[in-house]
Amino acid sequence: MSDTLLFHKTYQHPTSDEWVVFVHGAGGSSSIWFKQIKAYKEHFNILLVDLRGHGKSNRLLRELISNQYTFKAVTQDILRVLDHLKIRSAHFVGMSLGTIIVRNLAEIASERVRTMVLGGAVTRFNTRSQVLVKLGNLSKHIIPYMWLYSLFAYIVMPQKSQRESRHLFIREAKKLCQKEFKRWFILTSEVNPLMRYFKDRELPIPTLYLMGERDYMFIQPVKEMVAAHQGSELCELPNCGHVCNVEQPEAFNRVSIEFIKKHTA
Repeated sequence: MSDTLLFHKTYQHPTSDEWVVFVHGAGGSSSIWFKQIKAYKEHFNILLVDLRGHGKSNRLLRELISNQYTFKAVTQDILRVLDHLKIRSAHFVGMSLGTIIVRNLAEIASERVRTMVLGGAVTRFNTRSQVLVKLGNLSKHIIPYMWLYSLFAYIVMPQKSQRESRHLFIREAKKLCQKEFKRWFILTSEVNPLMRYFKDRELPIPTLYLMGERDYMFIQPVKEMVAAHQGSELCELPNCGHVCNVEQPEAFNRVSIEFIKKHTA
């Protein structure tokens, strides 16, 4: 059974019973959290996972290779790791497309989710991003996927200050194979219907949206989501774009750790 588990790594805290699970976005890996580990492990137990096809999970789950991916299947991969480690409930920190997976996990198994910290959250594709996704879908069999991914990275993270985030994601995406990229890309068609459902259905789980104020593709839909949900709050990080955990790690760590500690028993 263990060979069908996602690659995962834990850091155990000597006294805390609280777990924090980090969920990266599409094209990344658990290595995107390198600026969070030191700060978080002072307070909590940490679980890092590589989603299917990403990072060190890219050689696993061979029996799933022929299957089309769904958010439900990708979410259940994480639940299997929690069961394997006997983690009954945890705080979840997601980034970019990983925020949808965290929210979906809360939908499937709300009793497992203590709090949600959603960084660079994707709550809806706006017109510009929908056009991008449509172009990507039309050209994904023709254009090498790294061209597509690099173009996406530049459009989502255009500023000079976002160069580190851009290079990090492009470097990690190079580890995906073309087939894997296409499977994850097809998932984008699920985003808007799923998020419309989530907007209409608020869960009683404390939720913090951590957004860069310059995350121009995704911040407005997040503001609409927060306005619709009483249990959600938004923190905008100044001079910061989409991948706020990399661009403003100190602020990201301080705000998110305070939020989680506020909601621990």
